[in-house]
Amino acid sequence: MKRHGLLLTLLVLTAAAILLSGCGEQPLLSEVSFSKSLITPNADGLDDVLRIQYRLSRSAWLSIYFLDKAGNRYVFRDRELRAPTGEREPYSVYFSGVVQGYTLPGENFEGFTVVQRVLQDGVYTWVVEATDETGHTEQVTGTLTIAEADTALPELRNFTVSPPVFTPNRDGISDRARMNVFVTKPYATLLVYLVGADGTRYHVAEDERSPARPGERGLHTFDYDAGVDLGADPPPDGTYTVWAEVQDAVGQRVVATSTLTIQNGGVPRAYILNAEVEWSAQSVALGETLWFTLTVENDSPVPIRTSGPPPGTVYNSDQNYATLGETIQSGVFRVGIHCENALINYPWRWAVGDSSVLVKDDEGHLYLPPFTRAVVTGGIRFVSVEGKRNPQYCWAGLIHEDVEISQVNDRVDPVFLFIQVP
Repeated sequence: MKRHGLLLTLLVLTAAAILLSGCGEQPLLSEVSFSKSLITPNADGLDDVLRIQYRLSRSAWLSIYFLDKAGNRYVFRDRELRAPTGEREPYSVYFSGVVQGYTLPGENFEGFTVVQRVLQDGVYTWVVEATDETGHTEQVTGTLTIAEADTALPELRNFTVSPPVFTPNRDGISDRARMNVFVTKPYATLLVYLVGADGTRYHVAEDERSPARPGERGLHTFDYDAGVDLGADPPPDGTYTVWAEVQDAVGQRVVATSTLTIQNGGVPRAYILNAEVEWSAQSVALGETLWFTLTVENDSPVPIRTSGPPPGTVYNSDQNYATLGETIQSGVFRVGIHCENALINYPWRWAVGDSSVLVKDDEGHLYLPPFTRAVVTGGIRFVSVEGKRNPQYCWAGLIHEDVEISQVNDRVDPVFLFIQVP
């Protein structure tokens, strides 16, 4: 009985010794090293970075942080899950002195947030820490000196977005949004982008007319048309967070945010239906009126803006839209008639619908609603014959003023018109 008990005790002690020996040979965290004990993070190419290496015997949450003399913690890696190293090379990461953003006593930044920041000059205790799934934690520590650091932050001052509500639909009203920001030091990258509720990013390009050149300290401006000017559909209507993000040569990163609401966004697409015009005649006597009738179709999900004069208006041939007080308005769609002898392009113009189909916004602007058709009529009373060509071709067009006359809406259904002169 005593012999049996002694044997059992020896087996337990042996197993414990083997277990302890195994734990000693396989620590959770091992071969931790910093390639330098001093760095000077100022982007001069000398001693700017060091390499950190370590091994893990099993999966663990890995943290790397620094403690100053007062015990304040500055985080480089925060509980990031890592797989066991196994037979592979040790984990390796480069450190340039930049940690998660922090503020010094007495600092109060307004309008921006410091996301990444270089450590201030001084001596720090570095800590590499691993915690496995059982909660077992191991640490390795050492010291690191930071000297000659470029600690000046690339601050983002007065980040503005205007207008706050943006309608990218080429109607000439709030079609573009502008972002302005002042950067306080030369930088490596400056990005401005929208972020939707689903996390999708939409990049905004810097304006070529920006007062400061890329990379320079100063005012930077960004012009955003949501892609509509190139015929691309804009982001869906909604409210977006607008981010400005700057990073300097050291790696310090600062962000500022605002909001921008997109409403009634889309690419306007309108046509003269079937490219067809009904003309009243091919020959008119001097003093008589040439009438036309056509149908305009808004074949897009956005309303198209228009302006007078209304359908049914009759011009004298020596008049034009300006003489009726209906000057060109950027973004407005109008039906136009042009004849070869006319002195200006499409001198006679009409709204793309009447009060029975057009809707009015709060500011009194007229719109043809999405996916709507409107019949447009009008006339030109020929009071004289300009030029030497008679007969001459006359035709219709759908004009997007100060934007384009698309090929499908230009020189539509010409009539070879003869004017009878006594």
